Amino acid sequence: MSEVRHSRVIILGSGPAGYSAAVYAARANLKPLLITGMQAGGQLTTTTEVDNWPGDVHGLTGPALMERMREHAERFETEIVFDHINAVDFAAKPYTLTGDSATYTCDALIIATGASARYLGLPSEEAFMGKGVSACATCDGFFYRNKPVAVVGGGNTAVEEALYLANIASTVTLIHRRETFRAEKILIDKLNARVAEGKIILKLNANLDEVLGDNMGVTGARLKNNDGSFDELKVDGVFIAIGHTPNTSLFEGQLTLKEGYLVVQGGRDGNATATSVEGIFAAGDVADHVYRQAITSAGAGCMAALDTERYLDGLQNAAH
Repeated sequence: MSEVRHSRVIILGSGPAGYSAAVYAARANLKPLLITGMQAGGQLTTTTEVDNWPGDVHGLTGPALMERMREHAERFETEIVFDHINAVDFAAKPYTLTGDSATYTCDALIIATGASARYLGLPSEEAFMGKGVSACATCDGFFYRNKPVAVVGGGNTAVEEALYLANIASTVTLIHRRETFRAEKILIDKLNARVAEGKIILKLNANLDEVLGDNMGVTGARLKNNDGSFDELKVDGVFIAIGHTPNTSLFEGQLTLKEGYLVVQGGRDGNATATSVEGIFAAGDVADHVYRQAITSAGAGCMAALDTERYLDGLQNAAH
């Protein structure tokens, strides 16, 4: 039987949302326990350069930013535990989380488990990750100014990424395995306008077969057409845009989800980060399918900590 550890507040996840929540919760003297999950530092640890973090004029690497956030949380005595939670029970208080190393209980919980970009699963895709293969145009697009790039996908994410990159790259080849896109009409109209200008080239009825490159990074892409033939593109970057999967499978049947994302109250009247269960809050990509930026996640982490503090104060006041 593993040990049982109780904390007033537990934060699940160690990306910008989790660490920001930890800083605010710790400064409020809530003595938070942060459980990192398998990928300590979250998605940003796979990003080579972060150029859009306000105040860092010269940019910094994703791992460096997450290391600084971790140190900031620890400065205010957040306890950080490297563990992976594999079961939760929100049926009764205190809430119970079962990890590989211990069992944890808490009065309030902040879920900041993030989302994972979906990938095709090609060995070459993995080999060039961070060296020309990316899943985030707003994170990494800047590095391809006036260079040719490719985007893979056929939904809103892919079209939005292609439109964003069309303002930066020399050309964008949008690769889709079908004849038609399933993106919203307004996006298709914008896409067609950029195609007419020659900024975006459509490559339909084709799949990415292999990312090509050398020790310097990506140099091209091999496509397999639906008729069985192959084509090669010369590109410096390949953006995989086949959607994101929020890391919420753990909470199915216990918290309200919509298309896999945790549903939060929202709005500007307080308690915006509240989930469907009292005392459980969510922040960052786990509840955000729209913005998905480090800074919006950090802001949501702050909000979740403030909502948690208010909730725990209410419990204390009710007890007296």
